[in-house]
Amino acid sequence: MAHRVLIVDDAAFMRMMIKDILVRHGYEVVGEAADGVQAVEKYQELRPDVVTMDITMPEMDGIQALREIRNFDPDARVIICSAMGQQTLVVDAVQAGAIDFVVKPFHADRVIEALQRALK
Repeated sequence: MAHRVLIVDDAAFMRMMIKDILVRHGYEVVGEAADGVQAVEKYQELRPDVVTMDITMPEMDGIQALREIRNFDPDARVIICSAMGQQTLVVDAVQAGAIDFVVKPFHADRVIEALQRALK
């Protein structure tokens, strides 16, 4: 059975790129969200195996959404995908419970590697 993934990014083209990579590698994309509020709602509704999460989004940023998802499900597996690779954000994401951090623009291999690591 394919692993179920929720993709969270405010840019539709980025969600489409990630979805394309995941589907080509046998993952099932069960949902998409454009901001942190939607991410938390969709996580609770869909219970995906793993989440890819942007940091900079309207309404609620990815780190706050990550914290809320982990409060709801301490075993949640979240991979941060962000163009903002500043050290402090990486540390904040890891402290909030992120499994991995992928910097945009990313290569398909790096995204798949992060998902495989998160699902171990």
